[in-house]
Amino acid sequence: MATGFAAATANAILNALCRSTAWSEPDAVYIQLHTGDPGSAGTSNAATETARVQATFGTNASGGAISNTAALEWTNVAGTEDYTHYSAWDASSSGNFLFSGPITANAVTTGDTFTIETGDLDVSLSTAA
Repeated sequence: MATGFAAATANAILNALCRSTAWSEPDAVYIQLHTGDPGSAGTSNAATETARVQATFGTNASGGAISNTAALEWTNVAGTEDYTHYSAWDASSSGNFLFSGPITANAVTTGDTFTIETGDLDVSLSTAA
């Protein structure tokens, strides 16, 4: 599986941390749905529902993790399918792939509303124990 941080994102974070190289963090993070692993470019197994929804991370990370602080909602989804993964981007269309991960969801039917509830989109980094 190729979920995790995009190589460019990981490199930018490490260069900022270890080399004092400026990093331009994204102004916003947009979530796109997938029916399988998005792969290293974030473009594999894209869902029929192509809309990206802006995620809000309104509280500071703790313990190497951060979660969404507002629900993400896709209304009137475009296809009948089972969402298994997400990818995160720095723009509502096109843009740069940032990271990806798995989601646990029920199958949806065309026209349904799909929601990732507050606190259910978790992003984490490994920390020393």
